[in-house]
Amino acid sequence: MSWNMAKCGTFMQGFFLLLLLSFFMTGCAGGKQSTAPVTATAEAPADSLKAKFSITIHSEDGKSQDLDAVLFSVPNKRYRMELTGALGIGVASLLWLEDGWQMVFPTEKMYMKGAGYMVGLVYDTSLPLVHIHQVAGLFEGKVLPEKFEEISSRDTLGFKVHEIRDGAGRHYTYGEKDGDIAWLETLGRDGKNEILAIQEFKEFEGVKTPSKISFIRDGVLFLDIRVKKVQHKKPFGTGTWRLNIPRSYHRM
Repeated sequence: MSWNMAKCGTFMQGFFLLLLLSFFMTGCAGGKQSTAPVTATAEAPADSLKAKFSITIHSEDGKSQDLDAVLFSVPNKRYRMELTGALGIGVASLLWLEDGWQMVFPTEKMYMKGAGYMVGLVYDTSLPLVHIHQVAGLFEGKVLPEKFEEISSRDTLGFKVHEIRDGAGRHYTYGEKDGDIAWLETLGRDGKNEILAIQEFKEFEGVKTPSKISFIRDGVLFLDIRVKKVQHKKPFGTGTWRLNIPRSYHRM
C-alpha cells in the first residue's frame, strides 16, 4: 500500500465515524465538487433540509484536522454531502440515492460505489457500516433509531438509562437526562464499543437538534461535529443529485 493510500485509509476511519461512528481521508485535498445553482423553477419538497457543520478528526498520534461540511437531505429518499478543507478545497463527495450510492475522493482519484442504506466497506470489518438514514436524521433532531423496541430502563447516576433493540435486531443503550438524550452506545461489527455523545442541543428553525456531537470508538475520541446552521424546506438545484466520476478514477 502506498503512503498516500495509507494516509487516506486513516481519514477513511474518521469519515465513516461521522456517518454514525465514521467518515474518511486525513490531509487529502482536491478539486471542489460543484453542484448546479438553484433555478427559479426549483421546488423544495416539504421535508428537504440543508445543514452546515464542521468536523474535527482526531488521530491516534494526538493530531487533529478540521473540515467543513454541508448536507443536502430529502429524508429517506436522497442525500448529498460535501466535505471541504482549507481554502474551501474539496475533500470528498457523497451521493446517496434509493438505487445506489457513490463517494468520490478527487485528489486520490478514487471512488466507492454501493447499494442499500448501509454505507461503507463491506470487506473491512474494522470500519463500521453506516446507516445513512440514522446519520442524516441527527440534523433533524433524531438521535435514536427510527423504529425500536425498549428492553429495559433504569436510573443510574442521574441518568435514565434505556436498553433498546432496533428493527434489524441491533442493540443500543442510551442515557437520558432532563428529557434530552446525552449518549447512545452500541457495539461495532468488530465488537468494539462505539458511543455517540451529545453535549449540547440547540433549536434550528424551531427544531431541537444536537449541535455538538462527539464520536468515541473503543474509548478513544475520534470525531467532533459542531452544527452551525440547519434550514428546512430548502430548494436544491438538479445538479445536487448528480455526481461525476471521471473514467481515470480507481474504484476502492
